Amino acid sequence: MASTRRSFLALFLLVVLGSSIATVEEENSEFWRSQARKTLQAALDRKLNTNVAKNILFFLGDGMGLTTLTAARILKGQLENQPGEETVMTMDTFPNVGLAKTYSVDFQVADSAATATAYLCGVKTNLNIVGVNAAGRNGVCRTQKGNEVTSILKWAKDAGKSVGIVTTTRVQHATPAGSYAHSASRTWYSDADMPDSAKTDGCTDISFQLINNTDIDVIIGGGRKYMTPTGTKDPEYPTDYFSNGERKDGRDLIKEWQNLKTGKVAHYVWNKADFDAVDPETTDYLMALFEPGDLRYEEERDPSTDSSIIETTEKAIRILQKNPKGFFLLVEGGRIDQAHHAGRASMALHEAVAFDRAIAKGLELTEEHETLTVVMADHSQPLTFNGFPFRGNSILGKSPLWASDMLPYTTLMYGNGPGHKIVNGARPDIRNVDTKSKDYIQQAAVPVDTTTHSGEDVAVLARGPMAHLFQGVNEQNYIAHAMGYAACVGADLRHCEGQTTPPLVHITLEYNKKGAGAVSASAALLGNFLSMLLAITVLM
Repeated sequence: MASTRRSFLALFLLVVLGSSIATVEEENSEFWRSQARKTLQAALDRKLNTNVAKNILFFLGDGMGLTTLTAARILKGQLENQPGEETVMTMDTFPNVGLAKTYSVDFQVADSAATATAYLCGVKTNLNIVGVNAAGRNGVCRTQKGNEVTSILKWAKDAGKSVGIVTTTRVQHATPAGSYAHSASRTWYSDADMPDSAKTDGCTDISFQLINNTDIDVIIGGGRKYMTPTGTKDPEYPTDYFSNGERKDGRDLIKEWQNLKTGKVAHYVWNKADFDAVDPETTDYLMALFEPGDLRYEEERDPSTDSSIIETTEKAIRILQKNPKGFFLLVEGGRIDQAHHAGRASMALHEAVAFDRAIAKGLELTEEHETLTVVMADHSQPLTFNGFPFRGNSILGKSPLWASDMLPYTTLMYGNGPGHKIVNGARPDIRNVDTKSKDYIQQAAVPVDTTTHSGEDVAVLARGPMAHLFQGVNEQNYIAHAMGYAACVGADLRHCEGQTTPPLVHITLEYNKKGAGAVSASAALLGNFLSMLLAITVLM
């Protein structure tokens, strides 16, 4: 009881102290009413965009659950010297929002391979499997055969669009692999990662499939070492053994990719200087592999030598958008998840902020009337946001309300992770610890070497043609089908009957089984005030 009374007293004092933090305008009721009226009117004025999407910009924040979104929003504002809570992320401006259920066929909490197969290929599957349906078994090559499923990237390519992938991880990682590969194991990055039985049964590694399955126009990320023969010195880290090539089959897939593009303007680059020199207007194909493995974290990136996700997104769009039939581009903020796995909230949130800025660049370079832009996460992470911090308190700081053990704790913590530390029966005392440091590892309730994922629904945000399809609570595999319908790619082509832009006069031609046709024309003049229907029957 004494502990409970102390907690209520502490909370009361916090409320009293915190009540003076509000700005003068926020203490005025009319401030909030006016804000709500503007938001309401914007919603009332919104018109459905039923165009066929020429382009699809698909932004995937790996591990970017709702808590990460909220915390990243606050951090973005605080980086701009604002309190942070009221900040508007670029993705916050998207008018259509839904939720996706992330479980896999065999687990309540999924991984990035199963989820990628769902939202890219439209089919849910098992943990650790990519581009294969749930009849496949993890690591068992023979169960892969005949159970492969194709992605919206391939559907778009088959429809004549240009396609690309941009990631902050290796390009063979689970998310990008879901767009082009079929593998009974997400970890078969190169042939060196495969068991002999899988190779004997005819399965191929993900790097091999990257250059052979689908003709991808733009490939940007990391993963050089999976493309070259064992012992090949890395051009950037020639003395680092772990950066050397890994392939046992002796193949140089980078050179093979270049040979496949003979007659086209195709560039392979591995550094920022060469990347910056690539002219999008004259480039047909681009493969940029900036690291042997994953790219550097945003907080550790050297802007003079390491391209940002904003820069790579821009380059990809400028290359792809030359195609008059449009494009599909997957942009993954993949290291959000990896930072969370390490229990490093600061790193994860800075990755998410950079990801949001890449989204802003994507919107800047495209037109809303013809480009469907979708932002979502594949799954969440066990990050919690707690402790009654004051308004404007650093999102990476400590709660002013201490725990019952009379020790402080951070606003952000993990349900499990490497930050679980109990010494002599007590938590570490972090009063003098800089919890805002990029290297700080948040405390966690349960000890594990790397955080697990978490299984709650994730947000799906959309704008552009048919964005209203992305609302409500849906299975995650619905996303691929909705994007395909909007762009008229894949199996469901019903939306092709429409127009890319609403015409003043709409003409349709229909033929009956006897060979007769009917041409009907309708014209809309002065909005809803005048309409005319003309019907002409022509005997063929």
